[in-house]
Amino acid sequence: MPSEINAGDTAWVLMSAALVMLMTPALGFFYAGLVRRENVLTTIMHSFTILAIISVQWVLWGYTLSFGPDQGGFIGNLDWFGLDGVGQTANPDYSATIPHLAFMMFQGMFAIITPALITGAFAERFRFKALVIFTVAWSTLVYAPVAHWVWAVGGWLRDFGALDFAGGTVVHITSGVSALVAAAVLGKRHVVRRGEETEPHNLTYTVLGAGVLWFGWFGFNAGSALAANGLAANALVVTNTAAAMGALTWTMVSWLRGGNPSVLGAAAGAVAGLVAITPASGYVSAGSAVLIGAGAGLFCSYGIDLVKKVLGVDDALDVFAVHGIGGIWGALATGLFADVRINEFGDDGLFYGNPAQLWEQAVAVGVVAAFAGVVTFVILKAIEYTVGLRVSEREESLGLDSTTHGEYGYQL
Repeated sequence: MPSEINAGDTAWVLMSAALVMLMTPALGFFYAGLVRRENVLTTIMHSFTILAIISVQWVLWGYTLSFGPDQGGFIGNLDWFGLDGVGQTANPDYSATIPHLAFMMFQGMFAIITPALITGAFAERFRFKALVIFTVAWSTLVYAPVAHWVWAVGGWLRDFGALDFAGGTVVHITSGVSALVAAAVLGKRHVVRRGEETEPHNLTYTVLGAGVLWFGWFGFNAGSALAANGLAANALVVTNTAAAMGALTWTMVSWLRGGNPSVLGAAAGAVAGLVAITPASGYVSAGSAVLIGAGAGLFCSYGIDLVKKVLGVDDALDVFAVHGIGGIWGALATGLFADVRINEFGDDGLFYGNPAQLWEQAVAVGVVAAFAGVVTFVILKAIEYTVGLRVSEREESLGLDSTTHGEYGYQL
């Protein structure tokens, strides 16, 4: 007997998809405030272009590779190419109370923002042609397989027992590790090599972007319940709590280390808290969210020093520190704090008597990080040897707004 569509659930998921869509241009503003003024339009354009590219790629082949009928636990087949067979009735494998098209669209917004996150690592020096090619290749060869492993029926990490409610491994570890690899492959910006000023040109944009990201994240996490129910309410509460605690913690760290409560630190800390709670949001309590948010604010703030001073990598907008480290902490924290009383379809974590869950989370972290890193490296090298990755030093010095797009973000 066909499943019955629930109007309330459908409305919530459609609204959540719209909330998550808004996060990608919000990310563009968050990143744009952190670059030099000569690159503000280019940085926003990265997110805007990816929104357009993946919206089409997802409909044609991205969705079927991610969620289509399983092929050996690794990838979906092409049965749903061009959304053939994906219609207005429910697919009970993923949600019995909303149209399959609603589920597809909601998941598509995750697929859109994930490669957009990576762009912060190679800001101010990446060729636009390379961006287009990289986006399509990465989303097909990295995002789709990992999404299938973790979320699809038959996916091997899902069957293994790894928990990821809304994208700690699928979204943040893949993008964070890939960002670190991309920054290392491209090398440092010339302004960094020369020791010139790289301070953010407009923190107002960044704080605005962070606020809209925080708002959209309610759809990201609470929407992942795929129903207007108590689990969605719990996800919304813990999402807000972790974001707040992340902002407070990073602000305090900046105050203690530098003598000032940093506005940028507050914005970055909120995003770090949101990242960390993402995989756990459907499995943990509000009390646990406070600890997860605090850990994110602490670990991610010190992660910037790790990348820049220890590894010597010019991750321009600290993508790995926030999304990579935040995603890893969040995935492992799920293995610590998960509570089956929150979600009967989850499992208990270490602190609730099930140490095996922490092991399952650690395996997922290691496998996803290694896969994303290796495949990203191969994609970047292939692009480097064909069309090239970096703009010229002259273009980088003048700024990409004028040299790539022939436009300016501000009146000269």
